[in-house]
Amino acid sequence: MCPSSRFPEDEVVTFLSRDAPFRQITEVSEYRFNDILPEDRVVDIGANVGAFCIRAARFARQVTAVEPVTTALLRDNIRANNVSVRVLEGGLGNGKPAVICWDDQQVSASTYTLKMILERVGGCDFLKCDCEGAEWLIHPPELAGIRRIEMELHQPPIGGRPNPALLDYIGVHYDFEIERKPVHAALGVMGLLHAIHR
Repeated sequence: MCPSSRFPEDEVVTFLSRDAPFRQITEVSEYRFNDILPEDRVVDIGANVGAFCIRAARFARQVTAVEPVTTALLRDNIRANNVSVRVLEGGLGNGKPAVICWDDQQVSASTYTLKMILERVGGCDFLKCDCEGAEWLIHPPELAGIRRIEMELHQPPIGGRPNPALLDYIGVHYDFEIERKPVHAALGVMGLLHAIHR
């Protein structure tokens, strides 16, 4: 079963305060992380302003943040915390440019399949994914080799319809649980997946 502890409550992380037309997520208590290993390649898809990737960088030597909208503030927060996180500007998608919205911010951004992301960063052992429904675009075999997954699962009206093949693949290859109410119980949130490869 997946580890049950989460980021320490007393973890000190600096976030720069900026007026912006989008929510700046600074707490990630819903995610489990205590089994991140120093040699893990961590990929944070939907990094927002760095709440997960900055903390993960204190455990793993290779962390990549994938973010299409809040990239400038994400980079500033990474510098403010003096951690090593590579930033890939763009979002999870089908590999074609797309208009991506986060609250009242809209950008035209590159998108990458999970396979493309993993090729660019040299693989992944620990995947955190919160990308507002784009998780259903993951082709199940792209998860091969990923030891741990922390993923927010969405349903309409956020994103498209769930992809049963993705859940079937996870069910065959991972021990997992889905918490039905993540940190926010927003309309369109199915739950939070915690999975560890068998």
